[in-house]
Formats: sequence, structure tokens, C-alpha cells
Amino acid sequence: MTTTCHMNAPGAALTTQTTGRSVEHVMDRAELEREIEQLHPASFAWALGCCRRCREDAEEVLQSVYVMVFDGRAKFDGRSTLKTWLFAVIRRTAIGYLRRRWLRQARLFRVFFGGDEVTEPDGLAALEQSETAARLASALDRLPARQREVVELVFYHDLTVDEAAAIMGTSAGSARVHYDRAKKRLRALLSTEAGS
Repeated sequence: MTTTCHMNAPGAALTTQTTGRSVEHVMDRAELEREIEQLHPASFAWALGCCRRCREDAEEVLQSVYVMVFDGRAKFDGRSTLKTWLFAVIRRTAIGYLRRRWLRQARLFRVFFGGDEVTEPDGLAALEQSETAARLASALDRLPARQREVVELVFYHDLTVDEAAAIMGTSAGSARVHYDRAKKRLRALLSTEAGS
């Protein structure tokens, strides 16, 4: 039994990147996997470019793309080549990934250093923000495990304190106490470092 791929409407044209030929057929999952496997080196190189040459970010983005492709959240409709479509999905995913990470860092910065306005950094501001992020990461490492976990879950994984409590296997009240203590401890650690 041949299963048609959810990525391609029956009968839609597909231009394969490996041969450059236009082929009228239905792309099944096995064929899609082969095509994507052949495109993997180029896809990874593109993901690296989209992620500012950070290998870990590129791996994360590409993994997310592959999951979206194979579970049907990203659908290839045959209007372009598979490579063109896949690279567009990689680009959009990388932009979203980097934006979410930047917003988490900006939110942490606002919580611990005050300030209301958050604008995307350029030049010197980006360098200062990366230094601040490094100081924050160092301070997080010095927190007790429960405090560090709740802060990471809330700020880096966009969960509520109640959701973090469920993951940590503790009550919401206990998680809130750990969260408040963590914020106070981080402020103290960061202000001590800034004074040094």
C-alpha cells in the first residue's frame, strides 16, 4: 500500500533538487525522507547562516523544521522546488527561534535591571547585552537547584510559575517562594558583580 505524503497534494508537480527534473507524481513519505536527507548538508549550512553561525541554534532550528515537516505542520504544496520551500521554512523557524530567545533575555534583563522599553540591540548595545547575558547565566549557575529550575522554566521556556511547579513536582506556593527568592538572589548577585 502506498501512502501519499501529507506534504504534497495528489498530482502536484515536484521538481527534485537532486535531478532538477520536474516529475508529475505523488510524493510518498519515503521519497520525501530521501529528498530531505540529500538536502540535509545544504539545509544545515543555511540554518547556520540564519542562526548567526551558532551550531547549537542551527541544530535546534533544523530539528524543529524536520519535526514540523514530518508531523504535517509545514506542508509542501509543489509551487516551488522542495529546496526553496524547505529553506523558507528554515528561515522562518530561525527568525522565530531567535526572536523568542531575544525576548526572553530582554524580559530577564527588564526584571533584574529595571526599565520599561525594550528595543532590538545594534552594535555596542548588542555587545553589552551579550555581556549582561553572560553575567546572568553565571549568576543563574550559582542559585540553588530549585530556584534555578523555576527561573529557567519561567524565563527560558515561557511557562507560568504554576506550570513550572507541576514540572518540578512541587506545589504552586512552593514554586512561587523559590521564584521570589531566586529573583532576589539574582538581583543581589548581579549588583555585586556590577559593583566589582
